[in-house]
Amino acid sequence: MATRQTSSSGRPKSPRIQVVLPEDLCARLTVLAEADSRTVSNMAKVLIQQGIERLEQQRLQDPGQGAPPASPQGTDRFRAVLERQEQLRPRRLRGVPRRLRVPRQP
Repeated sequence: MATRQTSSSGRPKSPRIQVVLPEDLCARLTVLAEADSRTVSNMAKVLIQQGIERLEQQRLQDPGQGAPPASPQGTDRFRAVLERQEQLRPRRLRGVPRRLRVPRQP
């Protein structure tokens, strides 16, 4: 299970995972990351996303193989709930103070 951490503001950070790679695979990943001007971690995330999307597409085309795909209704409902939560919660710009303090003049 991925580790969930909290930031200094108390908000949850994205889940983190740890992966052990053979040296040759790590070197290839580093070359790809440098070619795209990305960090190695970000490049790994992009490649994982692409691989998952490709596998999901293959399973949609051939549903008899592997786990069943997620139901579209469930995904749409989940997305709608998240969008409603975003609209209800007021957003504050990072770095902007909650209130402005003006020093008193004598």
